[in-house]
Amino acid sequence: MASRISDLMDRLQSALSEPEIVSLKLALDEITLVVPASAWLSIAYKLRDLLGFETCVDVCGIDYSIYGDGNWEDRRFAAVYHLLSIAHNIRLRVRVFCPDDNAPEVVSVNEVWPGVNWFEREAYDLFGIVFTGHPDLRRILTDYGFVGHPFRKDFPTSGYVEMRYDETEGRVVYQPVTIDPREVVPRVIREEQYGDR
Repeated sequence: MASRISDLMDRLQSALSEPEIVSLKLALDEITLVVPASAWLSIAYKLRDLLGFETCVDVCGIDYSIYGDGNWEDRRFAAVYHLLSIAHNIRLRVRVFCPDDNAPEVVSVNEVWPGVNWFEREAYDLFGIVFTGHPDLRRILTDYGFVGHPFRKDFPTSGYVEMRYDETEGRVVYQPVTIDPREVVPRVIREEQYGDR
């Protein structure tokens, strides 16, 4: 396994030019490649065609705003792609940071790996990362009228609105959240002699 990983590190460094690699790290027998957002589409083609990563098994968004106890000083949002090379039997994690924290945006790689379609939609829906060039970028897990992106660290835990079925109107209606904040830690009451035998 170690030789396969070191071989992949060498192949990555030879296939990608210096500005295409922001960082290349090995931790816990997994390689993480950080690439610039501006070159992500061309790098994706190289990873597929030159290095044999024919499958993208997952895409997820990350919000680093409170990472490391709030000491994170890099960009806030990233899209992370998990690639698999069946021919070489190895995985690669690719992290692409969004250049603008206020409008997170990364180019879609749906044309490289068509299977990322729904993964990118999920990252858009939950984190608000816009994948430019995506053929059908719309919400996939939340309702179309949903306000905000629920996996962002600044999203309130109770949300902004709630929905319910209104009998008089005969439809689902949205209203401001009416849930009062409450303590969710259960109180345990035990007898004096509990556990003594």
